[in-house]
Amino acid sequence: MAKTILTAALTGAITPHGYDVPETPEEIADEAYACWKAGAAIVHLHMRDDQGAGVMDPVKFYQTIKLIRTKYPDCDVIINCTSSGDNRVSDDSPYGNAVRMLHHANVPGIEMGTFDAGSFNWGIPGGIFSNSPTFLTTLGKLYQERNIKPEFEVFDLGMIRAVGVYWKKGIVKAPLHFQLCLGVVGGMDAQPRDVQEMLSYIQRLQSEGNLPQEVTWSAFGIGRGHLPVMFSALANGGHVRIGMEDNVVYGKDKDGKKILATNLMLVERAAKAVKAFGNEVATSAEAREMLGLKPLDHAAVVKALEEVTVEQLEAAKAEAAEKYGTTYFAAKSMG
Repeated sequence: MAKTILTAALTGAITPHGYDVPETPEEIADEAYACWKAGAAIVHLHMRDDQGAGVMDPVKFYQTIKLIRTKYPDCDVIINCTSSGDNRVSDDSPYGNAVRMLHHANVPGIEMGTFDAGSFNWGIPGGIFSNSPTFLTTLGKLYQERNIKPEFEVFDLGMIRAVGVYWKKGIVKAPLHFQLCLGVVGGMDAQPRDVQEMLSYIQRLQSEGNLPQEVTWSAFGIGRGHLPVMFSALANGGHVRIGMEDNVVYGKDKDGKKILATNLMLVERAAKAVKAFGNEVATSAEAREMLGLKPLDHAAVVKALEEVTVEQLEAAKAEAAEKYGTTYFAAKSMG
C-alpha cells in the first residue's frame, strides 16, 4: 500500500493574531508533538518574536528543537526549518542573507530546510520575496555541509527549472524533494490543473536530463485552495502539507459560518483523507527512508543540543551584526 507523507506547517511568518497559531517555543513544541501523534511525519517550523512577528532568531529555533527532542523523547518527527521567516530580512542584503541561515549553521537537529528557488512579488499589496542566486548558492552549500536536506519550495514553473540548474551545477544533490506552493498571488493558482502542470513540467525536465529521476514531491494550497490541492496531490501520487501557516479556515457550519481551523484539526482531516484514498499515512521513520534521510539518532541529537548554549547563539548573532553593521536583533530585543 502506498505511503503518504504529511507535513504540518504550524506557524508561518505572517498568519495574524486571532487564530490558534502557536508562537512561543513551548507552544510550537507542544503543537509539533500533538500533530506528530495525529500523523504528521514532518513539522515545518517558523519562529515568532515576543510581539508575534516572524523572526529568524537562532535562539528561538534552538529552544523549540531542544524542547521537541527532550520534552517528548518518544517523538521522532522530522524537523524542517524555514530559510525565509521574516520579510524584513528577505531583501538580498548581505546581512539579511546571513540572518536567514544562522539557525541552519548553528543549531543541531535540523534535518530539512526550505530552499525557495526564486524571487517573486508576494501578493497585492506586498513586497518582493527575494531569493537571489548568490543567497541560494550559499544556502545549498551550507545544507550540504550540515547534512540538511533541501525542500525546494517552487511557486511557478521557472523555479522548477532553476532547481535543475542548481542540481546540474552540484550546488544541491539528488534525491530532490519539491514542495509545490500554490495560491500565492505572485505564483501559480491553487487548482488541480496547476498541480498537474507543475508535475508534468517536472517529468518533462526529467526526460530531458535536466532533473534527476530521484524526485519526491508534496503540495499545498493557500486558503480555499487547501482542499483541491490536497486531493489533487493524493490523486497524482504526491505528498501533502497542511497547517495554520497556509490555511486558517476548516470549513463552514450548517448556517454557513466559517469554522476556524487548528493545526490538529487540519492534520487529522488530512490523515483521514489519505486513508479514505486507500493509502497509509507514513510514519516519520518511513518518511526518512522515502526522502533519503538518515535514521534519527535521538541520543546523539540531544547530546549535540546540550553542547550548544544560548550564549553561543547570541555571539553568532552579534558577530553577524558587527560584520554587516545592523541593529536588527538589538532593535527588536529578541532572544
